[in-house]
Amino acid sequence: MSTLTLGIIVIIYMFVIAWLGYLGYRQTKNASDYLLGGRKVNPIIMALSYGATFISASAIVGFGGVAATFGMGIQWLCLLNMFMGVVVAFIFFGRRTRKLGEAHNARTFPQLLGLHYKSRSIQIFIASIIFIGMPLYAAVVMKGGAVFIEQMFHIDLHLALLIFTLIVAAYVITGGIKGVLYTDALQAVIMFACMLFLLFYHIMDMGFIEANQKLTDIAPMVPERFKALGHQGWTAMPISGSPQWYTLVTSLILGVGIGCLAQPQLVVRFMMVESTKQLNRGVLIGCVFLIVTVGAIYHVGALSNLFFLKTEGVVASEAVKDMDKIIPLFINKAMPEWFGAVFMLCILSASMSTLSAQFHTMGAAFGADAFPKLGRSKNPNSTLGVRIGVLCSILVSYVICYTLSASIIARGTALFMGICAATFLPTYFCSLYWKGATRQGVLASLWVGGLASLFAMLFLHKAEAAPVGLCKALFGQDVLIDVYPWHAIDPILFALPLSAITIVLVSLATQKKAF
Repeated sequence: MSTLTLGIIVIIYMFVIAWLGYLGYRQTKNASDYLLGGRKVNPIIMALSYGATFISASAIVGFGGVAATFGMGIQWLCLLNMFMGVVVAFIFFGRRTRKLGEAHNARTFPQLLGLHYKSRSIQIFIASIIFIGMPLYAAVVMKGGAVFIEQMFHIDLHLALLIFTLIVAAYVITGGIKGVLYTDALQAVIMFACMLFLLFYHIMDMGFIEANQKLTDIAPMVPERFKALGHQGWTAMPISGSPQWYTLVTSLILGVGIGCLAQPQLVVRFMMVESTKQLNRGVLIGCVFLIVTVGAIYHVGALSNLFFLKTEGVVASEAVKDMDKIIPLFINKAMPEWFGAVFMLCILSASMSTLSAQFHTMGAAFGADAFPKLGRSKNPNSTLGVRIGVLCSILVSYVICYTLSASIIARGTALFMGICAATFLPTYFCSLYWKGATRQGVLASLWVGGLASLFAMLFLHKAEAAPVGLCKALFGQDVLIDVYPWHAIDPILFALPLSAITIVLVSLATQKKAF
């Protein structure tokens, strides 16, 4: 398909996105509309937005590349995401979150917990973690979208990144959460249809059983560098206890599977609907959406090895050294030309839906939580502070994107979600289920979770500690404990239990002084 045709399709898509963003702008009258859509969001729109926000370019490009490189073991993440990210999140967290948000008239995740524990310090701490930490997650999503645009249009990556960033910035800054929700719903439909076609196309082309058997049969072709890490083939889990097993299970599956429960941009969507009954309607929609979208790309990602073996004579990881570029190249070469354009819209949709939610969340953390009086001296309903926060977060994420290394998309996603789980999840859970949690316990848990995650990443977990180099500069070695498997265990396995234990022990010790 010619670049001109692709360009026309993208321009039409962008005009539709711009129109939806304008609708959001027209319907945004005050801060409540900008942050929560007036708490009267249609449940179907909310569920589609939740799913679209959940599934980003990192899931399609990054984790699809992981599936192509290491196999279908990543499908366990799909099941965990569906169970934890939808069933548990909506039923056990969503209902109570909506009621708690309504009771406190909370508009953001930091405000929800800050008002519940009657602590401005808690609100500021959570907002700071969001505004400082989330740009890393946003940057890897931006890279995923930009890499695909680069591959499809054959343009410079820097130009692709700039164009992509400006488009997202335009409708998030102006349209608020309603603009985000409307565009998310459209993008979710595109993603779902695209992934469903992709899966059925390959099943019909190769046959489900036949393709999986062929994939099993080429296990001896696993590259030697991956065999040394525990890779046993693309239809088998890695060797238990091997470096690849620890990366897959502790970092990717547990980091993302558990971390999704404490994602601020997802939690806030529970506070947008008018009733618990409406929230219940989103469970089925969310489950079907997740199992089709991520399940399809993980399966097809692994099957891409058969295509590269047939056309290039080598498996995917040998044909494309950067796993973040495997899926874009595979789609470009293996699928019909017209589908390349449609899939590009799918990647754009996945990236834009997640980025818009992230930027909106970071902007809210800045303008509604950290500096709530900014721009409101004359108009109490002004959203200037939030818009300034959105702009700052976009600029920071854009700069970080230039520092990212190859094959970072999946790892960067898991990293941020793991930090959120360790820092926020015990506090969030206790706000819903344990009245005994105290301000002192919550603050201690937040600090312990955040610092334990940071310490583990800088001094214990080799995947981050070695590239950063701080541990080596101070102590002369990549990690403090260079005994296997300690340097392969993800920080979430250290930090989350410590954070949970801390909130319980400190709360029990300070209950007599509690509010």
